[in-house]
Amino acid sequence: MTDHAITSVKVNDVSLNFGSVEVLKQLNIDVHQGEFLVLLGPSGCGKSTLLNCIAGLLDVSSGQIFINNKNVTWDEPKDRGIGMVFQSYALYPQMSVEGNLSFGLKNARLPKEEIQKRVARAAEILQIEPLLARKPMALSGGQRQRVAIGRALVRDVDVFLFDEPLSNLDAKLRSDLRVEIKRLHQRLKNTMIYVTHDQIEAMTLADRIAIMKEGIIQQLDTPHAIYNKPVNLFVAGFIGSPSMNFLEGELTNGAVDVGGTSVSVGRYGFEPGNENWSGRAVLGVRPEHVIVLNGVDTQPFSFDATIEIVEPMGADTIAWTTLGGHSFTFRADSELNLEEGQKIRLGFDPARASLFDAVSGERI
Repeated sequence: MTDHAITSVKVNDVSLNFGSVEVLKQLNIDVHQGEFLVLLGPSGCGKSTLLNCIAGLLDVSSGQIFINNKNVTWDEPKDRGIGMVFQSYALYPQMSVEGNLSFGLKNARLPKEEIQKRVARAAEILQIEPLLARKPMALSGGQRQRVAIGRALVRDVDVFLFDEPLSNLDAKLRSDLRVEIKRLHQRLKNTMIYVTHDQIEAMTLADRIAIMKEGIIQQLDTPHAIYNKPVNLFVAGFIGSPSMNFLEGELTNGAVDVGGTSVSVGRYGFEPGNENWSGRAVLGVRPEHVIVLNGVDTQPFSFDATIEIVEPMGADTIAWTTLGGHSFTFRADSELNLEEGQKIRLGFDPARASLFDAVSGERI
């Protein structure tokens, strides 16, 4: 569990400009002690740049960064009390695994016994004890990444920074190491800040996610809150696979007219003050919230559909159809035999949907 009373890393009004280009725009984040925070967003959104500012690899243009209540804005990386793991393993090829793990500690002139103790502890936690005598060339990608994590681990710091550490690995290895990193966090209870563009990594690892776009944090909340109540169209479309269905129409008198189909939103939980909102709106429906009706089941809203494309995924099936002139995706159990051209009845509960202002993109 995280200790929400204590702030481990504080990003206070941080901006970063490269010439006339604003890369980070007055960002504010309080990372709690022991928290696993994920910075998520598309390429170029500023997530790695922010991590590098926290690490001291980039100087901020304005604002301040605190680690454990100490202002480290202008401190060297080595003086910030952080351990960093990069996308590239950056291991010394001529050194053994043990040599890679102990190199920084030797430079810091730690006693030999202390170095041995820390290397042994990191090797045990990461299950790389049999690999200590090997050179990096004799390791798999996953083993090399474990060594890279171990090199941060031996520093015995309170804050770990991860910059897309799994993106060079294949899907199976990425999944395995994701579990390892989660176990590592549960065991160490250190503060971890993790950068990724992979929403699955973010949703499975994070206590909280900061979703970024163009140097601005769009939403900072728990995975559950971001999935169920995205604050705008960008967040709604970025989280979820397959992506949320967006149905644009006119919202009046508690119903959205989507291409001549009226969807009642009477049970929808409007944001405070928006209960009587009207105008161009976008109704967002997650594919997994859509149910194939068999004549017995009912849903608050239902419609007849013709299946256009079927994509078997193993455990479930993704299918495409149309609602009110908009492409509409739904997820069904793989046991259900779906075929192209098949006519079915679909339903969903608009209370579980999301409504957005079509002009501003903000949640209604």
